[in-house]
Amino acid sequence: MTDYLASADHALLKRHGLNDFEALWKLQLDAVDEPNTGRGGWSSVFRLELEGKGYFLKRQRDYLTRTLHRPFGEPTFAREFRNICRYEKLRIPALQAVFFGERKQGGEHRAILLTRALDDWQDLSELLAQWPQLPQAQRQGILQACGRLARTLHAAGQVHGCFYPKHIFLRERREGWQAQLIDLEKTRPLLFGLRDRLKDLEPLLRRADAWSEADVRSLLAAYLEQPADSALVNTWLQRLMQRRRHKEAR
Repeated sequence: MTDYLASADHALLKRHGLNDFEALWKLQLDAVDEPNTGRGGWSSVFRLELEGKGYFLKRQRDYLTRTLHRPFGEPTFAREFRNICRYEKLRIPALQAVFFGERKQGGEHRAILLTRALDDWQDLSELLAQWPQLPQAQRQGILQACGRLARTLHAAGQVHGCFYPKHIFLRERREGWQAQLIDLEKTRPLLFGLRDRLKDLEPLLRRADAWSEADVRSLLAAYLEQPADSALVNTWLQRLMQRRRHKEAR
């Protein structure tokens, strides 16, 4: 079975004897949180440090998802790895895979996904907790970066499916704020135009309760490439608020 191993990380992993599936599966590390259980198995995440570089090592056993194309199931990491590759091909900013492999042995279906840690990035949830204290210029930069990220995603014909603050990572650079996505398991093609786009954006706005209407307008202005007071931004804002009220009333 062919595993994926990023060429940029091959030498480093090899120096530590971690350039194959079995070595990564047997590696003893402390989990960063409680394992996910269900689906008939488990899935867990570990932090790995090698020569000053950070990684997240994710391992799962019999933690499967079933679809029409794969009725007997496959590891959820297999789907996420495919989506990571798709995002890279479509030039959608997202986390990077270092290693992926899966094995069926002893009646078990195992999978490993190793990704680079985003150590110099912050997730949007952390920034939202500080929102009132952030300078106006930083707030605007963050909103514009989130709007551009969503525009790039949807222009590439993809729906993230979990476009939440905790899945959007940002960092500030001299040229401005940058944003990228993690947790790509639920990504799917954008098939239903405006409905899909609204459905993808609304959960972000519902969870980003620190944002004012003016903030949301700034995000939509970047997303739509229109002035914040334009008729198109007004229309999108109204539709998103209607969807939010409908969700909250359920």
